[in-house]
Amino acid sequence: MPELLLVPEVAAGATEVVIADWLVQPGADYTAGDAIAVIETEKAVVEMEAPQGGTLLKALVEPGTTIEVGLPMALVGSSSDVGTDLDAALAALGYGDAPAAGPAPAAPPAAAPSGRVFVSPIARKLLRDAGLTAEGLVGTGPGGRIRRRDVEGLIAGSGATSGAKEEETPKEAPGVEPAPAPTEGAWTDVPHSRLRRAIARRLTESKQDVPHFYVKRSVTLDPLLELRTQLVESTGTRVSVNDFLVRAIAAAHQQVPDANVIWTDEAIRRFDHVDISVAIASERGLVTPVLRNVETSSLSAISRQVKAFVEQANAGTLQQRDLEGGSITISNLGMHGVDEFSAIINPPQSAILAVGAGRPTAVVEDGRVVVRTVAELVLSADHRAIDGALAAQWMGALVEALHHPLSLLV
Repeated sequence: MPELLLVPEVAAGATEVVIADWLVQPGADYTAGDAIAVIETEKAVVEMEAPQGGTLLKALVEPGTTIEVGLPMALVGSSSDVGTDLDAALAALGYGDAPAAGPAPAAPPAAAPSGRVFVSPIARKLLRDAGLTAEGLVGTGPGGRIRRRDVEGLIAGSGATSGAKEEETPKEAPGVEPAPAPTEGAWTDVPHSRLRRAIARRLTESKQDVPHFYVKRSVTLDPLLELRTQLVESTGTRVSVNDFLVRAIAAAHQQVPDANVIWTDEAIRRFDHVDISVAIASERGLVTPVLRNVETSSLSAISRQVKAFVEQANAGTLQQRDLEGGSITISNLGMHGVDEFSAIINPPQSAILAVGAGRPTAVVEDGRVVVRTVAELVLSADHRAIDGALAAQWMGALVEALHHPLSLLV
């Protein structure tokens, strides 16, 4: 019997996705686990796998359409359903007279038989933020489901009938020249991309909800730079300073495992392996893919994976699983000449390390003033999961590893 295939929640907290492409054509069979559609979230492109085998009878969403999680995206069934009255099947499922494509039915369907009012997650959030309820609101989604456009219409209507009086135009004083009107066309509005909206929302939530504190250390990079030069000359292996830093973070997490944690409402979760996010300013925006099991990775393996992530980020082909996990992020602006900065934690991680540029600096060693290459490191930590003494201990382990980079090759 035909049934509706709903848009899955392919990323934690996602309320809307874009159906980028269909990998299965109407009338084609597929098996459980087959990739049947490409879904674009705010940060990644994900291949949606079929939860069970069947036949795609009718696509309800055209490629490139934005649709809320939980809404119907296709009519599926078995091969025996091909050629039957699919519009009748859709109507029987409460989808109404659905068009050949598009997430919304042509006309608002009847409410669910149980009398229950279904509200999409994003519509529920909009109602809550506006201080409104769904009472009396007729949804235009399948089965009377209330979705985003319904709530936005309600909010707009509430604002229009709020009873606020229009301000009277102030009268100009006699003999006074009116102020010139604002210059038109003095700016250009660049529409927000989905990724930019996601970055803005996540970082705002992080700064509001996560109690940040900061620990700063200076590190001398000369031993690391000398070893890096030797590696290039003797083996031809090209690794960056950032690759050393990633490996050093893993070493610090191994030495101070209590810092390899995240905060949850029920407990502090401590990880057995070290997964580290690397901030990449791609052509599409900022992304933070995760390197796995860095504690057992060689510098060359780290370098290859980071380069692969950069290519995927620029091409927009990072998978959602590439962006999930880890307890810490490294954000390096040293290559841009930035001396020092403090970064915002990427939830649900508990820390982010900000790396500045290495500069020739006068330092005192054994009573002598010498010039060394020094960089500033700033750790932003979640005070719920990591206290000040623990952060200081972790920073000490990190600096020690960077001062003895040969240990990072073992």
